[in-house]
Amino acid sequence: MSDRDPSTSSVFFEPDTLLVESVVDELQALEPLVLSLLVLATVAVVVGGWWVVRWFRRPPGVRIQRLLGNYDEIVVLMHPNPDPDAMSCAMGIARIAEAVDTETTLQYAGEIRHQENRAFRTVLDLELESIESSSQLAADAVVLVDHNTPRGFAGSQTVEPIAVVDHHPGNGAGTEFTDVRTDYGAASTILVEYLDELGATMAAEGGNGFEISQELATGLLYGIQSDTNQLTNGCSRAEFDACASLFSGIDEDLLDRIANPQVSDDVLRVKATAITEKRVEGPFAVCDVGTLSNTDAIPQAADELMHLEGVTAVVVYGQNDNTIHLSGRSRDDRVHMGETLRHAISDIPMANAGGHARMGGGQVSVDHMEGIGPSDGVSKPEFEERLFSAMAGER
Repeated sequence: MSDRDPSTSSVFFEPDTLLVESVVDELQALEPLVLSLLVLATVAVVVGGWWVVRWFRRPPGVRIQRLLGNYDEIVVLMHPNPDPDAMSCAMGIARIAEAVDTETTLQYAGEIRHQENRAFRTVLDLELESIESSSQLAADAVVLVDHNTPRGFAGSQTVEPIAVVDHHPGNGAGTEFTDVRTDYGAASTILVEYLDELGATMAAEGGNGFEISQELATGLLYGIQSDTNQLTNGCSRAEFDACASLFSGIDEDLLDRIANPQVSDDVLRVKATAITEKRVEGPFAVCDVGTLSNTDAIPQAADELMHLEGVTAVVVYGQNDNTIHLSGRSRDDRVHMGETLRHAISDIPMANAGGHARMGGGQVSVDHMEGIGPSDGVSKPEFEERLFSAMAGER
């Protein structure tokens, strides 16, 4: 039993009572419309917060499919001169969109010249459209795959994609959806995970409902293999898991036809030049393959030089249409190839380069390399010294 004086107790609770009565009086004094708006605003905040939490708890595959379902038609835009990883990603997005009755057009800038890329397109019978300007985009809603910033066509800087799916470093983002995983070896791996999250099954296994065709399974598998040099370069565990999940659905004949296309004579000549004219210093090799018509031969020549015993990093470059194209490869833990190329061209105006630890590329204007603009110019021997210094970590 409390010894507190009842009068004291009454005084103790009186301020709270007065406060409540004051609030009630103020609320009663408000117009009914204002009260209604306050209630609606409170409900909107609560419900909106609940939907935001629920939305971001959904797997990304579910979220991107719901986003695509909001549009009647979309463009899936690949990077310029698309490779198998970009093309298979575009195939995957198109399949996800198809399941929600969204019309899809696959587009790209540049050309498809590499024999492997041409074989991929032909064997899988892909309908791809080339564009030269933003006015040729088939729809306003654009999804970027295997790159995160539109480039390579007139007006590209004005394009604001609704979604981005990529594994390359960069600051690009979609207005409504962004999934950039730089720790992954291929963007196709991300699409495999989306399909799994959506409950897709393999058509080759007699699945029903949302199926992955043999062409799509084969394309995604090859997209992963090509971007990771047959699962030996830049892989994460996700690449191995994705390939394992795709294996039962592929067509081995299609895969063989893509992986073993005929090689053109000019590609063989560039490879031969790289092998015979290379310059080697310690574990590094650099080669100028001269003027060429097919720039896709440059990365193939770089791959060829990586087979040389004792060589751990290479850069091959050649000239086409007043531009020097660079391609680098590294299996040396000390050489981040993307950063190496970026450092080598850092003070040359209108030059750009970058990439991953194991591979990179870049372009340099011949006129600016020779001294046009604010620089003094760089000779080819000086440029090669820069490349060697950058690989050695001295630049």
